[in-house]
Amino acid sequence: QEKDTVEKVDESEKEPGVTDKEETDSEDSNVSREYRNALKSAQNYIDMMHFSEKGLYEQLTSEYGEQYPADAAQYAIENVKVDWNEEALEAAQSYLEIMPMSDAELFEQLTSEYGEQFTEEQAQYAIDNLPD
Repeated sequence: QEKDTVEKVDESEKEPGVTDKEETDSEDSNVSREYRNALKSAQNYIDMMHFSEKGLYEQLTSEYGEQYPADAAQYAIENVKVDWNEEALEAAQSYLEIMPMSDAELFEQLTSEYGEQFTEEQAQYAIDNLPD
């Protein structure tokens, strides 16, 4: 079963009086608006859901998602504040809350190109760190 792309997240309006400089004070001022927005979108997704690098990249570039250009999405992936191992662990816990799975089945779901698309190392970290 192919994983559907999440519909575009509706981002709320910026707070009055908050400038781009204040919002992105830790970001390079030479980075284009498109790149900064891709990074903000990536961080929003990571903060709300669990994603692998590949899954987040697809969400950012998908015609059904954010529609960012590949270079902006790649910038976001490289600069988003995330622990991919922890994202894999959160994904594993979510699956196990829905249905019981063997470690082998969970590993397959986490690494499948039709599933979560985590690396094998990230999936193994998740399985090794599940609570008993």
